[in-house]
Amino acid sequence: MMDRRAWLLGAAAAGMMAGGGVASAAPFASRRIAVTVRGQGRDVLLVPGLASGPGIWNGVVGALPGYRYHLVHVRGFAGLAPEANASGTLLQPIADEIARYVQGAGLKRPAIVGHSMGGTLALLLGLKGLAGRVMVVDMLPAGAAMVCGTASGMGFLADQLSGYLTGTAAGRRYLAQMVGQMPGAQGSDPDVIANALRDLANTDLGPQLPRLAVPLEVVYAVGSDMQQAAAITSRFRTDYAGKKDARLKAIGPSGHLVMADQPARFTATLRDFLTI
Repeated sequence: MMDRRAWLLGAAAAGMMAGGGVASAAPFASRRIAVTVRGQGRDVLLVPGLASGPGIWNGVVGALPGYRYHLVHVRGFAGLAPEANASGTLLQPIADEIARYVQGAGLKRPAIVGHSMGGTLALLLGLKGLAGRVMVVDMLPAGAAMVCGTASGMGFLADQLSGYLTGTAAGRRYLAQMVGQMPGAQGSDPDVIANALRDLANTDLGPQLPRLAVPLEVVYAVGSDMQQAAAITSRFRTDYAGKKDARLKAIGPSGHLVMADQPARFTATLRDFLTI
């Protein structure tokens, strides 16, 4: 299980990119994302989080047949070269590319499931009106809130931290070492991680939640400590209060990668989400 604060510094876990099932490339070219398609059935987009590749969803795809899964891989994470993600802002351009994929593939309001940073991207796509329903896995509307901050309060610090991690020799060595120690993050580009952290810390989608017109389910990780779990639950309920009909569900004990820590419970929750 991972510490939540360590995650926001970049220690998001990712599964291996092992296969399982037949994968085929979607007819889509992008310098920001790659997408593979597995299975047949109703369309579901699966978006991984910071430094993660689509391998984090292998267990889900294997356990829940009957859907056509579109697995997003952000360039610069988990073995893909950064290409257009090498510099500049990331979140909105990546969301725009996923939207372009959805429209180009002719997907009709698919379910979108996003973990961590992928949850932020899922919300952005929901707000664009492209999703039939949205599931966010262990992510608050404001990235800075994951470490009890705010976008206004943490944004400047995130900018400074990003500059240190990418603009100084010591910072680059530290970030490269950190990436090397993250399970499944090997092959992720330190600059892309640093820029993604900066964007997350400067993003707060809470005020826009009342505009989200589709069902929203939020799955969040809690640990074994009951007092801490209660505090996490309170924070999630408060921060998602703008979406009156949002469904929130705690799964634990888990650190952050809920689908790996509690695969059976997460799969059951996702099955219910997709069949409602």
